[in-house]
Amino acid sequence: MFKLPPLSLYIHFPWCLQRCPYCDFNVHLAKDDIPSIEYVNHLLADLDNDLSFTSGREISTIFIGGGTPSLLSVKSMHRLMNGIRMRLPLAVNAEVTMEANPGTMAPDRLSSYQSAGINRISIGVQSFNKDHLKTLGCMHSPEDSIRALLLAQGRGLRSFNLDLMYGLLNQSLEEAIEDLRQAIELNNPPHLSWYQLTIEANTLLASRPPQLPNEDTIWNILQNGDALLSAAGYQQYEISAYAKSGYQCDHNLNYWRFGDYLGIGCGSHGKITFENSYILRTVKTRHPRGYMQGRYLHKQDPVDSNNRPFEFFMNRFRLLEPMPRLEFQLYTGLGEEVIREQIDHAIAYNYIIETDESWQITKHGKFFFNSLLELFL
Repeated sequence: MFKLPPLSLYIHFPWCLQRCPYCDFNVHLAKDDIPSIEYVNHLLADLDNDLSFTSGREISTIFIGGGTPSLLSVKSMHRLMNGIRMRLPLAVNAEVTMEANPGTMAPDRLSSYQSAGINRISIGVQSFNKDHLKTLGCMHSPEDSIRALLLAQGRGLRSFNLDLMYGLLNQSLEEAIEDLRQAIELNNPPHLSWYQLTIEANTLLASRPPQLPNEDTIWNILQNGDALLSAAGYQQYEISAYAKSGYQCDHNLNYWRFGDYLGIGCGSHGKITFENSYILRTVKTRHPRGYMQGRYLHKQDPVDSNNRPFEFFMNRFRLLEPMPRLEFQLYTGLGEEVIREQIDHAIAYNYIIETDESWQITKHGKFFFNSLLELFL
């Protein structure tokens, strides 16, 4: 048994006004005017090269990430969205998300993005504490974030997300919880991404590692934050994501459910499944200079049968919902017998629970996520 999963589209916009010291994304400084129209033309040419992968399949979600996509000119955004619609069938109710920096949002600009087809905004607030924003290297202020959130709330968007971080340099339990409390009291956003600051290689923080809160403080932040969000009506549906009922991010859900996605733009990644159960991963050229010379594809690699269990569960166990057991066979083309031993170990360690129809990560498994995944390596 085999089934093609839903198909999404990820678009990477690589420019930012400055590089934050914690960021390890594919970001390049916007030193001069951003070549928006030229870059969009290359995005559409990149998409043209990938159309043969889709076999006419419908696009269920689009996510424009970065970088700072809200630096893209209004004219360029319309050109991009119109170009996508000309090339691919887009679901009638497709979720179309754009990441935005609070300091780059203005009513007329957001209205124009909406008219182009953007119906969900993900706002990178990170913190409402000005001292922590300064330490993180963010250009926006708490006041910018408040204005952006109130603007998003009043625009009739399908949904909007607020990004917050915890475990920041010298951050106390009280300060971490205050960020959540302020977000809830400000405008009760339908979706919150709440994730821990980690020191990634090849970042400024990695070159001068700071003193981050200890494990006990992180544990207390998690416990208190989860209780606060639950009391406010949020449901944790993924390890670092909370949402009001019906407002989960469809695009991210497709990632975690081992769905397919085209990736266009500098350094973007893609995953495509074919009718014969062949799975291909693609990576595009990272640097804008090479990308805008028409060298779009950096590499592509098949996902062989030995690696599919790990890749499947690395995504699927990020979600806290029950996972239909049949999906493993439908989306990997493998029988359950190839992972039976690992599943039995995961049950014995109380990482997951099993029913006749599903597997589900436990609270214990959530906190030992890496140990759970190691079983499938």
